[in-house]
Amino acid sequence: MKIAIVIGTRPEIIKMAPVIDEIKKRDIEFSLIHTGQHYDHEMSQQFFQDLELPKPDHNIGVGSKSHAKMTAAVMEGLEDILKEEKPDIVMVQGDTNAVLAGALVASKMHIPVGHVEAGLRSFDKTMPEEINRIVADTCTHLYYTPTEKAALNLLFEGADPENIIITGNTIVDACLRNLEIAKRKSTIRFPSDKIITLTMHRAENVDNKSRLKSITRALLELDNFTIIFPVHPRTRKNLEKFHLYKLLAEAEHIKLVKPLGYLDFLLLLSKSYVVLTDSGGLQEEAITLNIPCLTLRYNTERPETVEVGGNILVGADRKRIVNTLRLIQENPNFRMKMINAPNPYGDGKASKRIINATVDFHNKGKLNIRPPENILSDIQRELHFIEEDITVESLEKRDNCKVRIVYDENKPRFPHQTMNLKGKQIICDIYKIL
Repeated sequence: MKIAIVIGTRPEIIKMAPVIDEIKKRDIEFSLIHTGQHYDHEMSQQFFQDLELPKPDHNIGVGSKSHAKMTAAVMEGLEDILKEEKPDIVMVQGDTNAVLAGALVASKMHIPVGHVEAGLRSFDKTMPEEINRIVADTCTHLYYTPTEKAALNLLFEGADPENIIITGNTIVDACLRNLEIAKRKSTIRFPSDKIITLTMHRAENVDNKSRLKSITRALLELDNFTIIFPVHPRTRKNLEKFHLYKLLAEAEHIKLVKPLGYLDFLLLLSKSYVVLTDSGGLQEEAITLNIPCLTLRYNTERPETVEVGGNILVGADRKRIVNTLRLIQENPNFRMKMINAPNPYGDGKASKRIINATVDFHNKGKLNIRPPENILSDIQRELHFIEEDITVESLEKRDNCKVRIVYDENKPRFPHQTMNLKGKQIICDIYKIL
């Protein structure tokens, strides 16, 4: 078996690092394809070295472009590479333009797509990442989902439950792996034991004067914390444009710094009192490292972090940001509940489950994409209440059907093969030969 891995941004590289480790450990042949977006060649090479990863076999070197031009350039370069490499499966991760391009090209070439972190949905189609997720999952053959909620999103969109593997999130594997590297290599020092680590880069915040001003006012009020703010170039440009940068720079408790290297940032995050962010991945890293997270957004594709209590959506509301941070500071029990929130993303073994599932599908011949058999058939989707004591697997074999979704007291559940269906409703496909 040969696996082609397509990566393009730092978060993708970070989350795929433990998967690459697992592939190497098993001596599986693989090809590492770097789209090169956001990086110059030297910076990109250094990042791979920092994370102790192999040098990419291919670098498309697309650079920073508009969404359309970047996606087109990656697709063009990737098609030639996949013709040369002839992989059995193409793995993509997350929701970037590299994911969109990789999934589209592979599916058009009839190469199975494995999507790591499949099924995430913010239900906000103004976010380019949401479009990328939806389109990539439409092209996906093997879905590696971080949670059951993500798996259910896919089921409601018509994905085959047989091809959905609930693995946990590789961010847990990556945090545990990379924090050990950071402790060995990072030389960063910390100014305070009450650090708020702040990141902010999303267009809905930094391009919106009203929102950016409201967040800035909140930061200026929080003078009983030390706020470390690695400023994204786009964020700095707009802070200056809206005459807000100087206010932050002159505040003694706010430390504006250049964007940090990943290992330095990970170590900073692990020592933080609270993280304040509009990043999706950082919500996952925070709960993995037991750091309370306040998210500067009004929705999230990581709702599990909110549901378990480790993350609070505060939007760009000055009053809500300030009051929530003061509550965390003044109420130790509240903060401890956030710190001790159970991690919904698993036990750090997601990478093993991903490769186990991939090898299993390959060995069973289920990675092959074939046209439909020349048998006239009809599929009818039906709703049934199950009164007998029977599992999903047994029902499917007996009735020549496929259970799509299970409802347990009106709550949707993923149809695990060993689940007992007695007293539950199911939506299933009934196969009939014509």
